[in-house]
Amino acid sequence: MANPSEDEIIWPKTYVKGFHDDEAVRKMKYSNLGNTGMQVSVLGFGASPFSGGYHPVSEEDAISSVRKALTNGINYIDTAPWYGDGKSEEMLGKALKDIPRESYYMATKVGRYKPEVDKMFDFSAAKVLSGFEESLQKLGLSYVDLIQVHDLEFAPNPEIILNETLPAVQTLVDAGKAKYIGITGYPVDELKNIYERSTVKIDTILSYSRLTLSDSSLLGHVDFMKKNGVGLINASPLSMGLLTHYGPPKWHPASEEVREAAAKASLYCQKEGVDLPKIALNFTLSQKDIPITLMGMSSVSEVDRNLAALEQDLTEKEREVKEFILTNYFDPVKEKSWEGREVAKYWRKLKALQEQQK
Repeated sequence: MANPSEDEIIWPKTYVKGFHDDEAVRKMKYSNLGNTGMQVSVLGFGASPFSGGYHPVSEEDAISSVRKALTNGINYIDTAPWYGDGKSEEMLGKALKDIPRESYYMATKVGRYKPEVDKMFDFSAAKVLSGFEESLQKLGLSYVDLIQVHDLEFAPNPEIILNETLPAVQTLVDAGKAKYIGITGYPVDELKNIYERSTVKIDTILSYSRLTLSDSSLLGHVDFMKKNGVGLINASPLSMGLLTHYGPPKWHPASEEVREAAAKASLYCQKEGVDLPKIALNFTLSQKDIPITLMGMSSVSEVDRNLAALEQDLTEKEREVKEFILTNYFDPVKEKSWEGREVAKYWRKLKALQEQQK
């Protein structure tokens, strides 16, 4: 059968002739993100590493990685003011200056901001509005495609999110500064609870580190998302560095049991000459009904590696190693998540600070 002509190819909505690498775009898989109308690449560009929280990132590398990703068919970028106290948004603003706006979807967040514990979260309407204006300025954009409430489990109570944060976000959508509304966090049940109670229409739900070799519990929520037309955004298939040969950063909230399982898996993979991140990424990307998975990227080599993972299946040996580490290291872990640990730590720190200031 002859290959389709250029006129017969159904290009994604974000395709821009002359900007994109046509062959790469043809290879990329796109899915509808819930009922938003956005056709997103199965792999999304996570800009959290631009913060420098994992390793130092140069401006040159950041800019090059964005262009490489977008020209090769990745069309969704996720950032937040929390990432590097605005550094991620600033770098993206520089990277996107000469890139066609119609070639990508931009998602940012409100609610989480500064590294200082007493300035970290602010879900008030006033901060939503002022913080979002700062985000637009840093990004150099007049609008974003998706505005998300960031890590809402850290709010003092759900009523603030329902009665103040989300209505404020809705005013930004009404003003044409954002198109869709999303919520993010680690505990999926809490996100679903807010979704069901909200009088503001929520279009997407993002959770991270819940569809990985070490914790695949997100799969149990897929039917709920499909039934309600919610755009499910899966993030961090390497579980914030846990499933790498470098190991997780010091601040990682995983329990010792999970860390130990990941360390054993890494050692076994190295002994067998197999790349743990490749296995981990393949595990996540091979799951059905997941419209998009966000991967942190900050260099051209990382973009190339992630794009290659979309095309390359595992070898027989890699499949055997994957099954071995799942059966022997990750499946036996009793408490796979760290739900509640970060929240409790945050409130302890905030309370201690408030006591000092009295």
